[in-house]
Amino acid sequence: MSGRARLAVCAAVATLAAACALLPLVDKATWLFQALFILTVQTGVGMAARRVPLARSLTVFAQALVTLLLLTLAFAREQALFGLLPGPEAIRHFADLLQAGSDDVSRYAIPAPLTDGIRLMLVGGVLIIGLAVDVLAVTFRSAAPAGLPLLALYSVAAGLSDGGADWLWFLVAAAGYLMLLLAEGRDRLSQWGRIFAGAPRTPGAEPGAVAPVRTGRRIGAVALGIALVVPLGLPAMNGGLLDAAGTGVGTGTGGGGTISAVNPLVSLRDSLNVDEDREVLTLRTTSENLSDLYLRIVSLDDFDGTTWKPAKRNITAVPDDTFPTPIGLSPDIKRAEVATRISAANWYAQDWLPMPYPPSGVDVEGNWRYEPLGMTLVGDHGQNTRGLTYTVRSLDVQPTAEQLASAPEPPAAIEREFTKLPKSLPDVVAETAREVTEDAKNPYEQAVKIQEYFTLTGGFEYDTEVDVGSGSRAIAKFLRDKRGFCVHYSFAMASMARSLGIPARVAVGFAPGTPQGDESVTVGLKDAHAWPELYFEGVGWTRFEPTPSRGSVPEYTQPDTSGSTLPDVARPTQSASAAPSTEPSQSESCATGRPELCASESPEAALVTSDDGPKWWALLAWSLAGAAALLIPLSPMLWRLRTRAARLGAHGRGEDDAAPHILAVWQELTDTAWDFGITPEESQTPRKAAARIVRLGHLDPEAAAAVHRVADAVEQVLYAPRPRPAAGLAEDVRRVVAALRGSLSRSTRLRALFMPRSTVRVVWTASDRWRGFTARLAALRPTFRRPSGQRG
Repeated sequence: MSGRARLAVCAAVATLAAACALLPLVDKATWLFQALFILTVQTGVGMAARRVPLARSLTVFAQALVTLLLLTLAFAREQALFGLLPGPEAIRHFADLLQAGSDDVSRYAIPAPLTDGIRLMLVGGVLIIGLAVDVLAVTFRSAAPAGLPLLALYSVAAGLSDGGADWLWFLVAAAGYLMLLLAEGRDRLSQWGRIFAGAPRTPGAEPGAVAPVRTGRRIGAVALGIALVVPLGLPAMNGGLLDAAGTGVGTGTGGGGTISAVNPLVSLRDSLNVDEDREVLTLRTTSENLSDLYLRIVSLDDFDGTTWKPAKRNITAVPDDTFPTPIGLSPDIKRAEVATRISAANWYAQDWLPMPYPPSGVDVEGNWRYEPLGMTLVGDHGQNTRGLTYTVRSLDVQPTAEQLASAPEPPAAIEREFTKLPKSLPDVVAETAREVTEDAKNPYEQAVKIQEYFTLTGGFEYDTEVDVGSGSRAIAKFLRDKRGFCVHYSFAMASMARSLGIPARVAVGFAPGTPQGDESVTVGLKDAHAWPELYFEGVGWTRFEPTPSRGSVPEYTQPDTSGSTLPDVARPTQSASAAPSTEPSQSESCATGRPELCASESPEAALVTSDDGPKWWALLAWSLAGAAALLIPLSPMLWRLRTRAARLGAHGRGEDDAAPHILAVWQELTDTAWDFGITPEESQTPRKAAARIVRLGHLDPEAAAAVHRVADAVEQVLYAPRPRPAAGLAEDVRRVVAALRGSLSRSTRLRALFMPRSTVRVVWTASDRWRGFTARLAALRPTFRRPSGQRG
């Protein structure tokens, strides 16, 4: 097998090795065999085209065409011409499959079912990456940049998987890439004729040729070690309101899940549109009113005109026993304590702990932190809810309509923070709010009228498939079209309430689930929900339900509560009533006595301690990482520029250093020709090497004369008893470089600049020094001679 054929096979194997990281994402591995077959054909076509040989562009075109035909045969045979040729119908079918695959990816948890759309995305993605690797590593003979598409393939898989076996797939992908590098190195060295000399294996023998595999193994081990160690020193990129695929607020590794989008508009829509209502949580509760048992994940209190998101707040240790009294709740409000035991599914990895609001205590294992203002728990150091069982004690707060209507003004800090609206918010939001609440006498009546506008009088329809767009005009479009789902209703009501001066925020979590025959309650993906919470002093944050046909309308917002059929609520328990009576609401507010509950300006939820902003070491680490990301790809170019400057410097003017200077200038000339594609022939004399550079470089007479002047100076160094300094050799080399650059294509010039071939001398130098170092170590070892066995 030729060197290029061997390199093509290694490129295909490296692609498949990286593609193995995608295996945990779906529940069947049959797609990999299909990708293997088509990738094998794609590689074979490339090998045949290069053997003909075809031009590089025609080789790539032939591979892409055969790949498209095979994909058409596999996925769009019925829509194709003659079952093979992709016509307009087949192209539309591909587009439909890709759209369906994209929807399936957002709907299903990991491992997802192998639908036709997902299968096309997997197989097609692997083939595109395989073609890119083959083109870079084989067609253009640059295996090092081929690691970028391999890294992209692995990164997509690692970013979506649960992280349990990422290290294994990394090793598999890294092994494939290193094998590709070794294959290219062996092929190049066989063409260059460069021999790695090793120590003689037997005393008195000449140094023999050592295969480049040993050096390649050393380089690969170092590269693999760096790839494994360097990420440990970089700060983790956390994020996600409902980020079940990342690490959330804490640091470390998280798990995978279905509700995984940072934007709740996307995550809730995808959860509500799933074909299979997959079970997320099961619970048992002492509450007699299951219709009010909402499981709250987090509150969104920062509105930037485009979306709502959680503000950055101080996070503390979870209180050992009883949580503090909720902000704004006075002892006059009736309440009962409810105990709820919740079990999360093994696939559901949520960084925030779903709990009824307001919680008064929680019994949970793991690393959790407490955010006081939202009264939420967030996982720390990769902690999430996967397979977790925990118990929450919560308050069933039961205000009356009269208590809400007579609520006093909220504290200044609460009003200032939770009535902020961006200037980009369309005027129609505030105008609609004023129009709807025209006859209201107090903030409570205004809130009830807004809720009734969405659920009863406004003509709105619940629709999870609607797309109201994004940006500041999204709410205006929703108010005009009157179609949307819970996110649109909650966003719109909270914005309208703020425009009227009522403190408001949006809560995200789950609506009440479905009761089962064994007295348990099941909460599924389609129970994912968002609802507004409005603040009334004396009651605190109060839930409203503007989404029609979803959840339950709170009893305290109904016009006639005397005839309510809801069950009578138990009297307050000792733990629920005694504590609030000794700590009045005013002392618990952000404005008075509890400054740690106040929000900061930052628009993201994050784990903070005593100060705001990134740590100095995080900034330093990211700065170093950015510098490394910039310098590493440019290091070959920088090394060549520095080497050229040193070789063509202002030395060699005296007889003592004339020889080193002339040899350095000759080395620079041959390395530059090498960078431009003229590989060196070390067995040739300087005169023959110069003639070869002139011939292959198509140099003009002036540049050719410059090459021969440098070669003559080298011959004088090699054969003359006392070599004399030769003036103008550096200028001769610069003249030759300019001539070579002008006679070659732009792609060759760019290749010579950013990926010069002569940088392989760094590897050779490192290998020689390592070999010398090990030889010196071996010489220092004491030798012990075995007795000859003869007797004296």
